Amino acid sequence: MKGSFDTHTGQHSRSCALRSLVLSFASTCALFAHASAHGAAAGEAATPTSATSDGNTHATFQLPPIGDAAHGEHHPGKVIWVDLVTPDLAAAERFYGGLFGWAFDPIRTGAADYAVVMLDGRPIGGLFQRPIRAGERHQPAWLTFIAVPDVDTARRTALAHGAKSLAPPKTYAGRGAQAVLADPQGAVFAVLASSSGDPADYLAAPGEWIWSSLLTSDPAQSAAFYKAVFGYETFDLPSEDGAQHVILATDDYARAGIHTLPPGHRHAHWLNFIRVDDAPQAVSRAVALGGRVLVEPYVDRHGGKVAVIADPSGAPLGLMEWTDTDTKEQPQ
Repeated sequence: MKGSFDTHTGQHSRSCALRSLVLSFASTCALFAHASAHGAAAGEAATPTSATSDGNTHATFQLPPIGDAAHGEHHPGKVIWVDLVTPDLAAAERFYGGLFGWAFDPIRTGAADYAVVMLDGRPIGGLFQRPIRAGERHQPAWLTFIAVPDVDTARRTALAHGAKSLAPPKTYAGRGAQAVLADPQGAVFAVLASSSGDPADYLAAPGEWIWSSLLTSDPAQSAAFYKAVFGYETFDLPSEDGAQHVILATDDYARAGIHTLPPGHRHAHWLNFIRVDDAPQAVSRAVALGGRVLVEPYVDRHGGKVAVIADPSGAPLGLMEWTDTDTKEQPQ
């Protein structure tokens, strides 16, 4: 990996905003690593195979399209969907609906219990109910879906570079194909080839996913793996904490970060962030709704506050403020 992450002149403000966003993580990702690792300390994250574990190559489970087919945009390497695997779907709906104003569109077929997360009438993710059986060390978690042109090719490449298959490829009418894998350090993620294209690159609205980070014991090895699978450019960030911080980018956009797990924590995992208007208020609401705080709100380099919480079932997620002023600033 070479170089540092900079801004190219001539890029529109949304692209600059995402660059500024990821640069701000250099000062706080150690806190995120500690928090998310603490949240996973009770055991490995639940294997979030969502509705893909039925063994059928062509699934009858109806999921919403990811993008706008009229535009036909494709952005390999972009996080385009996130699913929560939880033991209590109703409790998750109460928590996230109260916290972010999300609405939910239930999908129930056979043994599957799933709800599509809706924000202002648009699908942005899903909730999948999966009971935790007695004796299991799994923890509820959000599953990160990353865009690929072809699921079979991405899966073969991932397996050739040390990944494990957790759920084989499935095809969903109107949505595309997806599969679930664990990277060589054990972090669970999914690949998704959307048949309707990928969402356009724009700054997330409050209540939407704004960033994703991978916490792992070997950021350099993880960066090499994800570069091989998704074709990322990788950029080392300046570090003041002795840990490694790497940005993954495609199409001149930062897509995700990779950060070192703190000593004593073993389980690599992805941590996803929601944009909020006021992080302290969001944290207070989360606690009132039954969640808990893993990292208290903290002023980040870009001037906004960030925090990490866990929902009532224990699934961690991040909160991040991002203002219209921030979108116009150039990273320093």
